[in-house]
Amino acid sequence: MSIFDIRLPKTIAKALNIPLSDPRRQQIKVLKKLLKKARFTEFGQRFRFDEIVISKHPGKKFQQMVPAYDYNKIYDAWWYKTKEGIPDVCWPGQIKYFALSSGTSDATSKYIPITKDLIRSNTITSFRQLLSLAKYEGVPKSAVGKGWLILGGSTQLQKGPTYFAGDLSGIQQKNIPFWFQGLGLYKPGKKIAAVKDWSTKLEEVVANAPNWDIGFIVGVPAWLQLCMEKVIERYNLSNIHEMWPNLSFYVHGGVAMEPYRKGFEKLLGQPITYIETYLASEGFLAYQNRQDAKGMHLVLNNNMFFEFVPFDDNNFDSEGNMVDEPEAYMIHEIEENKDYAILISTNAGAWRYAIGDTVKLVDREHSEIIITGRTKHFLSLVGEHLSVDNMNKAIEMVSDDLNISIPEFTVAGVPHGNFFAHHWYLATDDKANAQDLRNRIDAKLKELNDDYEVERKHALSDVMVTVLPELTFMNFMKLKGKEGGQHKFPRVLKGKMLEDWLMFLKHQA
Repeated sequence: MSIFDIRLPKTIAKALNIPLSDPRRQQIKVLKKLLKKARFTEFGQRFRFDEIVISKHPGKKFQQMVPAYDYNKIYDAWWYKTKEGIPDVCWPGQIKYFALSSGTSDATSKYIPITKDLIRSNTITSFRQLLSLAKYEGVPKSAVGKGWLILGGSTQLQKGPTYFAGDLSGIQQKNIPFWFQGLGLYKPGKKIAAVKDWSTKLEEVVANAPNWDIGFIVGVPAWLQLCMEKVIERYNLSNIHEMWPNLSFYVHGGVAMEPYRKGFEKLLGQPITYIETYLASEGFLAYQNRQDAKGMHLVLNNNMFFEFVPFDDNNFDSEGNMVDEPEAYMIHEIEENKDYAILISTNAGAWRYAIGDTVKLVDREHSEIIITGRTKHFLSLVGEHLSVDNMNKAIEMVSDDLNISIPEFTVAGVPHGNFFAHHWYLATDDKANAQDLRNRIDAKLKELNDDYEVERKHALSDVMVTVLPELTFMNFMKLKGKEGGQHKFPRVLKGKMLEDWLMFLKHQA
């Protein structure tokens, strides 16, 4: 049992008529704590946090009095002040760190405030997840005491006038507890972690691989897979377990694992346990805390208040932009297996902030969700409502049918005569026929999505597939300055990113 998550025995809880894990109660407690802490900030004074705290229904009152924000709205109104060094704007004190995040589509960097309170909350959630491994059966617990290879962004941060900025993974690694570093568990270590150039960092990791006994690997699938491939190649191994026999766990997040799984398994000498996390630049939202769970458990009692906006035409326009006054619900009010955009309020001064992800509640009893995509990463040219989750599942099914690895893909909606088409770009180094892949993906999507099936008979007149080497996707990311760390290839290409991709492919031809 986690020392951070003590629960009453069932008999006592029943006698006191206290729910064992009441999501609403947990969230109201979190909301009140956040509001009390921030009530004397400029934001808290403007939106009368004191009044919200003492109201009969603080959740509803909060939604009525505080507007919902996307990044541009909250930065232009509030966060720019914190970046200028002004204290007590949205959270008490001066903001010393900013996470640089451009997501997977926007070209300009976003500056996300990071506070010591948020870093502490992220660390606590990480330990909760670690302690949950005690309940896993059939996995070697001894691996927990081995090395943790955390392949994140550089801990060498940019210095601003009053702040430091960089990848959240780099900021978090820079603030790893001293005892964790002292035990020698953290790899690749502070010196290599500070290296900014991804290629140089990767070479350092590969060079030091024989010196480490790794039990955990942590990071984005594409870059960890590349790292393991280079280790295997450098030391002429059959699989990565010949180098790291105690490797037992992979903690992943930020992108669906399914497209990468086949490629990963080719590099392993024995099965490992995959553990999913939901760690965004804005905070640690959820994590898998049960073996073989359908989704990730929302962190309902650690300084993050969640709201859910139905992802539909009433709340979002055709480009995925949220309306000014969206419908918003708390965790106990939402339906299972329905798409919602997620809003968060945190101890870093994010208030009713849309992080851009869409999720589904898949297990109400355990408050478990899955990430289904991004509000701006979906295709609905003619009403097909194709989500990233649909795309991932189709690729997984086709990969299994053909026994090939397709670790990367992206899709663009394009004009086609008087109608429209989807153009898929698939990365695989296995032998594959583009027309066969096209037919299979199209068929799988018709099974997964009724709207897609209907529109394929009407305005969505065609599907096209281009097969490319895996290196093509990697090289494009490198060209865009998004190599390594937490960077992911966008699953849907639109606008300027699509133009850049097409120009890149033209020059590659």
